[in-house]
Amino acid sequence: MASVNPYQVYQQNSVMMASRGELTAKLYDGALKFLSQANKAIEVKDIEGTHNFLIRAQEIINYLNNTLDTKYEVGQNLASIYDYILRRLAEANLKKDKEIISEIIDLLKDLSSTWREAMVKAKGAIGGNDG
Repeated sequence: MASVNPYQVYQQNSVMMASRGELTAKLYDGALKFLSQANKAIEVKDIEGTHNFLIRAQEIINYLNNTLDTKYEVGQNLASIYDYILRRLAEANLKKDKEIISEIIDLLKDLSSTWREAMVKAKGAIGGNDG
């Protein structure tokens, strides 16, 4: 019988119970984690590990890109940013370039921060009392 890792069960439950906004925030966190791991893999010259971590980050950005609603300007703008990130990730993977990865990390941190701010404002607008 396989043992159950309580931390994995908690993670799975937190993803399953997350709102769409929280899920997007978790996806940003995941991409940032994989990019950080890719940088560490480059440092120790783990080519396969670097490749795998960068592919995982690309999969997350692809998912985010594919779930955008591009009828709105914000969705179109995010699509352009995600396309840029995907091109840079491919280049980083080809060259095993930490500088490109660091650029993407900075960009994703900004997107994540903005996303979290928007979630807080949206919650305040829905449940807040302006008067």
